[in-house]
Amino acid sequence: MIIESFSAADTYAFGKKIGEEACRGQVYTLIGDLGVGKTVFTQGVAAGLGITEPVSSPTFTIVQVYEEGRLPFYHFDVYRIGDVEEMEEIGYEDCFYGEGLCLIEWANLIEEILPEHYTEIKIEKDLEKGFDYRKITVTRIGND
Repeated sequence: MIIESFSAADTYAFGKKIGEEACRGQVYTLIGDLGVGKTVFTQGVAAGLGITEPVSSPTFTIVQVYEEGRLPFYHFDVYRIGDVEEMEEIGYEDCFYGEGLCLIEWANLIEEILPEHYTEIKIEKDLEKGFDYRKITVTRIGND
């Protein structure tokens, strides 16, 4: 599925829809260059889950856990991870296979430990279509 976003508000709204429809145990990976709108999308997901506290990228903590919504929300940013073993140290399996929604930014850096089934969200700019334009590609990985 491909979604076209023409503004940060569109990207947020699509994230919010994902959050509203999310089920326990779902894992989303979020791929995209710096400044493409991953945090805006994630803030929308959190809003869709009913989370009202501020959401930012957990770049230096690797994972931020939000528990106030209708599901726990595990927000990973693995951009600065040096080795997959760091993920084991923080207990990633409890999040990946837990009762909440898991969203992993820069997941391509830890592909070897991703679950068998997940949904990849890829956000890309296309400056020919405008400064705020984003192409959001949604791909289910694995068979259900």
